[in-house]
Amino acid sequence: MKKLFTSESVTEGHPDKLCDQIADAILDAIIRKKPDARVACEVSATTGIISVMGEVSSGALDGIDVEKIVRDTIRQIGYSDYRFGFDADMIAVVTSIHIQSPDIARGVTNALETRNSKVQELGAGDQGMVFGYATDETDEFLPMPIYLAHALTKKLSLLRKSGSIQYLGPDGKAQVTVEYENDRPKRVDSIVISTQHLPEIDQETIKKDMMEQVIQKVIPEQLIDKNTQFFVNPTGRFVVGGPQGDTGLTGRKIIVDTYGGFARHGGGAFSGKDPTKVDRSAAYAARYVAKNLVAAGVAHRCEVQIAYAIGVATPVSISVDTFGTGVIEDEKILELINDFFDLRPTSIINGLGLRKPIYKATATYGHFGRKDLQLPWEWLDKVAAIKNKIKS
Repeated sequence: MKKLFTSESVTEGHPDKLCDQIADAILDAIIRKKPDARVACEVSATTGIISVMGEVSSGALDGIDVEKIVRDTIRQIGYSDYRFGFDADMIAVVTSIHIQSPDIARGVTNALETRNSKVQELGAGDQGMVFGYATDETDEFLPMPIYLAHALTKKLSLLRKSGSIQYLGPDGKAQVTVEYENDRPKRVDSIVISTQHLPEIDQETIKKDMMEQVIQKVIPEQLIDKNTQFFVNPTGRFVVGGPQGDTGLTGRKIIVDTYGGFARHGGGAFSGKDPTKVDRSAAYAARYVAKNLVAAGVAHRCEVQIAYAIGVATPVSISVDTFGTGVIEDEKILELINDFFDLRPTSIINGLGLRKPIYKATATYGHFGRKDLQLPWEWLDKVAAIKNKIKS
């Protein structure tokens, strides 16, 4: 059976992604000084102004220059003058950050299971569910549409930052539609690239450069055929972009951040959150579980759901779906998960080393399948043990 599936990616100058990077840059700065700090940082961006909001634990912002972090991050992205409608040195920065609610803090600091014990266990920072996914259709264990979309936007950024294409602006998007046959990628059906540019550049030049320097360099030749459709800046003009064109907000690109819509999503965003927030840390753990299971040959595709209650360490539920691709029953896979993975917040944080300033780099081009980053939730250190267990 044939079907089409589409995923998108955005560059670091997209207004929502700009906000994610600022939030994670602030998080990294705090964790660098206080690794156990609680942080929930939200950012919004619009023409001429950045607003930083949120809650942190007491003393977390001591010695942290939030305004400098905001301006430095925007400058690094490429909004360093007003050619593209947003200038790191000219915007206003407004901050409104206060202390984390003590009602939340008490349940996170000491979980329900250990409140009458001398040994403390972190409770989940909120209720909710998270999903992790992996597939063997790419070497990165990611669905092909989101993998290719990220590759295109990364190439756009590289060409801009290297000066190879000097008219490109920081804002941009790519979208890839892949045709599947019998649930395996067969060909690319369409590609959409929208890139911000200087006003004096004509559409034909942009189309030519995008085809020759981006698409043909990134998309494997065998995936393109005579029926593949290409759309470059379909409106005919993309001069006004970034926060000048659209208001940005943290957490609005959760599908870009994860699996491009190929897997389900619990709804919680990542950026600006310290690892006691299971929206983030448990989503990373769920990916870690799913990836190790697929890499061990347990299934071609695997989706893991983990659910929590606020202030409780032990997940209220764990479920798994292999979409009929498993070599053993899903019930047996659940037993493997319970045998090899401790999904309580303290174990996730310590096991994956999440109290380190590693987050800003994840705020663009996806949190998963990143061979350019040494991310602990991408480790395959459980594969051998899982294989041995299956054999026995």
